[in-house]
Amino acid sequence: MAQSAAPLVQTPPMGWNSWNRYGCRIDEGLIRGVADAMVANGMRDAGYAYVNIDDCWQGERDKDGFIQADPARFPSGIKALADYVHARGLKLGIYSDAGTKTCGGRAGSQGHEFQDATQYARWGVDYLKYDWCNTGAGAAQRNPREAYATMRAALDQAGRPIVFSICEWGDSKPWEWATGIGNLWRTTGDIANCWSCKLGHGSWNSLGVMEILDKQEGLRRYAGPGHWNDPDMLEVGNLSDLNENRSHFAMWTMLAAPLIVGADIAGLKPEITRILTNPRLVAIDQDALGIQGFAWQRGAELEIWARPLSGHRWAIAALNRSSVAQSHVLDWSKEPLGDDLNQTFAKIGEHHFNLIDAWTGKHVGDTQNALPLHVAPRDAQVFILEPKA
Repeated sequence: MAQSAAPLVQTPPMGWNSWNRYGCRIDEGLIRGVADAMVANGMRDAGYAYVNIDDCWQGERDKDGFIQADPARFPSGIKALADYVHARGLKLGIYSDAGTKTCGGRAGSQGHEFQDATQYARWGVDYLKYDWCNTGAGAAQRNPREAYATMRAALDQAGRPIVFSICEWGDSKPWEWATGIGNLWRTTGDIANCWSCKLGHGSWNSLGVMEILDKQEGLRRYAGPGHWNDPDMLEVGNLSDLNENRSHFAMWTMLAAPLIVGADIAGLKPEITRILTNPRLVAIDQDALGIQGFAWQRGAELEIWARPLSGHRWAIAALNRSSVAQSHVLDWSKEPLGDDLNQTFAKIGEHHFNLIDAWTGKHVGDTQNALPLHVAPRDAQVFILEPKA
C-alpha cells in the first residue's frame, strides 16, 4: 500500500473546500464558480490545484448500490463537473465517510467502499476526504485502521490516482499508523473561525487557530513528502482581522500543512488574495524537503518558529499571539539554530545568511547583525535565511 500512496502530493496539497464557508449549501453552480474564480484571481497559477466538494453532494444509491449525486443540487452529475474543473487546469475532490452515513446524514461508504472508489474513478475524481461520523460507539465502533485501509485498497483497485485525506480528527493517532494508507491525516477536530477559542457542539468541540497550532506539538517527525499532518483547513478570508489572516497562513506554511482554503473565493478581498498567493510563503509550504517547522524560541507572547528549507536555507517566523505589539531582538549568535530531529544545523557564525522579508521580498539585513523585531498584534513576520555566496 505504501507505493500506491507515496507518488501523490510530494508537497502538501493546495486547494479549496466547500465546508467552512458553505456547509451543506452547495450545488454545481457554486463549484463551477469557485473553479472560475481560482483561475481569475491567480490562485491556480500560485499552486492551488484542488476544488473539493465536501458533505451533502450525495443523492441515493442506484439499484446496484452505486452512489449518485443529488439530482437537485448537481443535475449535470459529478463527471460533467469534473470535466469542467479539469478543463480549467484544476482537479476535483469529493467527500465521503467511513460510517453508514456522513456527518450531514447522507449515504456513507461503509460496506460500499469498492463501489464508491470505482464510481469516483469513473467520474474523474482526484481527491477524497474521508470522514469519521456514524462509525459506531464504544466496543461497537469501527476500527479506524481497518476502515481507512479498506478504502485505501478500494482506491488502489479503482486504478485512478486519488489523493486520500484521512479525517478521523486525530482520535486514534493516525500519524502513528497511516503512512502508506493516507496522503494526509487530520491531527485535531475541526478548526473554528476564530483566533483563539473553544466552541462546544454538544458531543465535540471546534478549536481556534492558536489551539489547533498548539496541538501540533510533537507531531513533526511523522510528516514528509507524500504523507502530511493536516491541522485542518485554512480560515484565511473568514477571519475578521487582517493580521490574524496573515499569521494563520504563515504558521500553516511553517507547519508544511495542506493549504486548503475554506473561504468565499469569488468574494475574496484583494488583500486576502495577496496573502494566499504570496510566492515566498507558498514556496515555504511547498519546499521540497518537506520538513515541518518547530517552535525555536518561546516567550510569553512572542514565539520564534524555524523551518529548514532546501538549498541550506531556513524560514523563520515571529508570531505575536497577543493583542498588543511585541518587540524583541533576535541575536543570531546567542541561540544556535538547528533541527536535531533532522540533523540540520545553520551554524551561524561559520556561515552567514542574508535575510529576506518573505511578505515583501525585500532584503532586510543578514545574520552578522542582530534583527530587531516589532510585531503587530496577532501578526507574524516571516523571514527567509539565504546562504551568502
